[in-house]
Amino acid sequence: MLTELALLHGVPGAQLAVWRDGLLLTAETGEEEAGSGRPVTAETAFPLGSLTKPFTATLAALLVSDGDADLDEPLSDQLAELRDGPEFTLRQVLGHTAGLAANTTESPPGTTRARWLARYAPELAVHEPGTVFSYSNPGYLIAGRLVEEITGLDWAEAVEAMLLRPLGRESAGPVAAGHLVRPDGPALPVREQSVPPLEDPAAGLCLSARDLAAFGAAHLGLGPGAGLIDAATAAAMREDVTEGLDVGAYGLADGWGAGWSRYGTWFGHDGTGDGAWSHLRVHPSTGTVVALTAGGSTGARLWESLLGRLAGTGLRVGDHPRDAGGSGAAPAAPGCAGRYVNGGWSCRVDAEGDALLLSVDGAAPVRLLVGEDLAFRTPSGGGPRAPMPYLGRFVRDPATGGVDRVQISGRLSVRRK
Repeated sequence: MLTELALLHGVPGAQLAVWRDGLLLTAETGEEEAGSGRPVTAETAFPLGSLTKPFTATLAALLVSDGDADLDEPLSDQLAELRDGPEFTLRQVLGHTAGLAANTTESPPGTTRARWLARYAPELAVHEPGTVFSYSNPGYLIAGRLVEEITGLDWAEAVEAMLLRPLGRESAGPVAAGHLVRPDGPALPVREQSVPPLEDPAAGLCLSARDLAAFGAAHLGLGPGAGLIDAATAAAMREDVTEGLDVGAYGLADGWGAGWSRYGTWFGHDGTGDGAWSHLRVHPSTGTVVALTAGGSTGARLWESLLGRLAGTGLRVGDHPRDAGGSGAAPAAPGCAGRYVNGGWSCRVDAEGDALLLSVDGAAPVRLLVGEDLAFRTPSGGGPRAPMPYLGRFVRDPATGGVDRVQISGRLSVRRK
């Protein structure tokens, strides 16, 4: 099944791991790099992208459980580098409700997390803390820095000592390349990920699907990592922190906890790197874990097809549809055009006749399919090797009724003009 679906979506290499009924089943297919002749094995690691975040959140949760950190005290009281910045808590950081910028500002190579925060913390505030969900990579840079401050270890050392070794990972395996999948040509290898070491706590891990399954099982008190995290702490991490917010986690998940996305009764996280995708889902009541790693830019398409096949066997895995959103029912969508900013990230929406065109960070504009509720998506292009669409919505100011924000892939940007 995995080989068939990887070929359909043009993914050169992939892994699947399923923990169910106390058994771990794994499957691997393809090559670490297209044309290399090196087969993907159970030990091959794949770039996780943002699926790194639950690992950083778990490190923070372990420190809270030990009494070394506090979820609800201002982080400025726990990290000296934040004393001149906005006031927010660790709970808000882990749940993307701290109101922080979406992305980090580029710094010279070798910049430490402590030095970066001391320089840029005052510039991170975009929204009032605790009022909206807005996905933030700098938030996890902060969480990683807190881990370093408390443990005295570099973040990578802390992950290895506190999580990966207890999960049974004895050594790092070879790392698969990402690939740009093209509809009408061979996949192009991406040998180096663009995540700088500064952002490792947000997106820097490379692991196998088997590693991911062991991590998910540990959060249920199962597998080689049973006992790694106590049941009360694990359950608290899954609690949805977005209920009652002015703006929730639209476009990514049904809700959000401390590092975990919520998908109905399932929790987990997705990750995307340069030509790579990863997915993890965990079901607490049945003790089921499903993990996929894929070395191709169409890995999310592979994931959706895989979920369809698993549903056919009776295993329905929670997910958030990526081709949802607007259908073009409100083509004019008046009052939405303008420039929207979130820290150093920006996009522009222009009206052209009855159509709205979206340009992200200066890229070529694409047409939006907008619904009556102002939710939208970009055309998916169709076909098993098509890129995933942008998914988002325009948000109205509750006081005036005018559109003043746009949320794209969970990032909430403010209208400037």
